[in-house]
Amino acid sequence: MITESSGNIFLDLGFPKDEAEILAMRADLMTKLSIMIQDRKLTQTEAATLLGVQQSRVSDLVRGKFDRFTLDMLISFALRAGMHVELRLVA
Repeated sequence: MITESSGNIFLDLGFPKDEAEILAMRADLMTKLSIMIQDRKLTQTEAATLLGVQQSRVSDLVRGKFDRFTLDMLISFALRAGMHVELRLVA
């Protein structure tokens, strides 16, 4: 049996809607930050300096250690990296 996705893997996995939305935002930010690090060809040490954290935190980020980052923290990283972050509310 094939079930069509809702577009949010966390919702599909049974998380409550509000939690699933936040988890999806965290996953998206982590992915975009990892891609930025790769695109700029930064070492983890260089990325740590840019983001204002220790190298081990960058390692956690690029390895996808999801539970170690809050949405607020990831937004701060993105802003420090010169990325534009926008939150949209849709009724």
